[in-house]
Amino acid sequence: MNADLVRRLIDSQFPQWKDLAIKPVDKSGHDNRTFRLGSDMTVRLPSHERYASAVEKELLWLPVFKPLLSLPIPAPVAQGEPTDEYPLPWSINRWIEGDTVTHANIRDLNEFANDLAGFLKELEAIDASQGIPAGIQNFHRGGNLAVYDYETRSAIESLTGQFDQMLLTEIWELSLATTYQSAPLWLHGDVAVGNLLVKNGRLCGVIDFGTMGVGDPSSDLVMAWNFLDDVSREIFLSRMNFDEGTVNRGRGWALWKALITYAGNENGSEASEWGNQVIDVITREYKLR
Repeated sequence: MNADLVRRLIDSQFPQWKDLAIKPVDKSGHDNRTFRLGSDMTVRLPSHERYASAVEKELLWLPVFKPLLSLPIPAPVAQGEPTDEYPLPWSINRWIEGDTVTHANIRDLNEFANDLAGFLKELEAIDASQGIPAGIQNFHRGGNLAVYDYETRSAIESLTGQFDQMLLTEIWELSLATTYQSAPLWLHGDVAVGNLLVKNGRLCGVIDFGTMGVGDPSSDLVMAWNFLDDVSREIFLSRMNFDEGTVNRGRGWALWKALITYAGNENGSEASEWGNQVIDVITREYKLR
């Protein structure tokens, strides 16, 4: 998937934009490949058929969310049709100004934690009665974390001598000790640095709602361990105002992702180092809680 492919798709299906420049974005992500279309639109191509259902879901729900949220989110413009060359649905959205969040481009981590929690609480407040239940369509975000039990335990077992396996197993089993018993809430499903935008030092937009759904909101807590420090983590979790079981499940979601990332990538790679760092944060925070 490259700019030449996008050019052919645009020219054949949306000839009114055939004169607009197309170029890849700096950080395209894993589930989709994203390209700029002119100065105020983006083209998103799912990278695999398992991500393709997100196109229709975003086109349906993002216009519902947009007026109810205080931060910009993608605004769908059009849906592209599959072709012989690219056999999946794809989408065109409005461009949102901002840079992918890093520790270097936010002015205050505590402020960022508070802003992120505020956005997620707004999302959770939207009527979820007609929402899409968690399941295969969003990789079980919002569903029962136990679906990843075998994968997580296998990852722990593979890390012999590298981490305290008994401690990791204890953290994991605690995350499975409770299940969500309240009314389903909307969740983003992939609250990660690649999907959070910053401008002038503050959170300015949230993108990629492809794994959104309704259910248990605990999976949206992972930034507490993936990005925040001790103080900002406490601010974030306090503002989210969940019970201990939900926080434990959120920690479990973060642990699962870190473990499979660390175990599934070559030692010393960027992904492996990220997984290692998050595992260290989780185990230290757990022992101090």
